[in-house]
Amino acid sequence: LCCGSAGTYSVLNPQLSYQLRDRKLGHLGALAPDTIVSANIGCITHLQSGTATPVRHWVEVLDEALQPVG
Repeated sequence: LCCGSAGTYSVLNPQLSYQLRDRKLGHLGALAPDTIVSANIGCITHLQSGTATPVRHWVEVLDEALQPVG
């Protein structure tokens, strides 16, 4: 399910893009995630604008997981 922020889509079609974002966030919100992870910076920015749940790039999550404990 696309969030509607690929390329210039969210700029050229903002109303539809926000509807797609809100629908995606509604489905994700039903799962009550601690974090939403994406590989696309456009999607990360777009999704984060509609939720208080942190939206992060998968590399950030991997980097954090690989940090030494202590």
